Amino acid sequence: MKPKIILAAMILSGSTQLMAAPAPVSEAASSQTSVEKRLASLEKLMQTRNFLQVELQQQLNLLQDEVSQIRGVTEEQSYKLEKVLQRQRELYQEIENRVSQAYTQPAVAPATDYTQANDAQTYSTDLSENEAYERAVALIMKDKRYDQAIPEFQTFLTTYPNSVYVSNAHYWLGQLLTIKNTPVKAIEHFKVVVNEFPNSNKRPDAMLKLGTLLQEQGFAENAQKILSDLINQYPSTTAAKLATNRLSK
Repeated sequence: MKPKIILAAMILSGSTQLMAAPAPVSEAASSQTSVEKRLASLEKLMQTRNFLQVELQQQLNLLQDEVSQIRGVTEEQSYKLEKVLQRQRELYQEIENRVSQAYTQPAVAPATDYTQANDAQTYSTDLSENEAYERAVALIMKDKRYDQAIPEFQTFLTTYPNSVYVSNAHYWLGQLLTIKNTPVKAIEHFKVVVNEFPNSNKRPDAMLKLGTLLQEQGFAENAQKILSDLINQYPSTTAAKLATNRLSK
């Protein structure tokens, strides 16, 4: 009996070994599947990150385009504003020169050279102030309503006592009052320009008109002093040349 038992035990032992042998192959397959899943997960994460980077770059490009457009609009508006301001300065100069030439006597023509050289000093950044001054000048230039222009300039001086146009307003009042044949009141306004605004671009013309009116009123000595000062202080202006001709006569 014992040999048979031993033989059976050997057969069973071999059979068990044969059944246990495939186990390492199954474990390797399972491990490989796990690695593939992890790789697939990593690839998916990389694709998502790349997609987000592309999207962020596109948004950044859009923002840059918008900033460029805004900068361009700002530069364009600044350029247009500067052109408007420049045109206003030119308009004021043109109006004043034409009014002086059209409504004053030849002997009291404006000192054009000096006025043009100093026009930048007589421009305000206050739009309401500019509109008020332009409206007063327009009554002379466009409407030829000289009587209405006088109170308009007087109101301007009351409303904007510190305006850069104060000397100009006094000058135009002197001009209008001269036309209205009220030389005494005209002299008062020209004196304001001459005595209180040494840097005014209207001062040479005001000195010429003041000297002329004083001479006509019989104040020859005062007139001669004003005209001589004009010639000495503004020798290259048209007003100085006219003053020289008046003194020689």
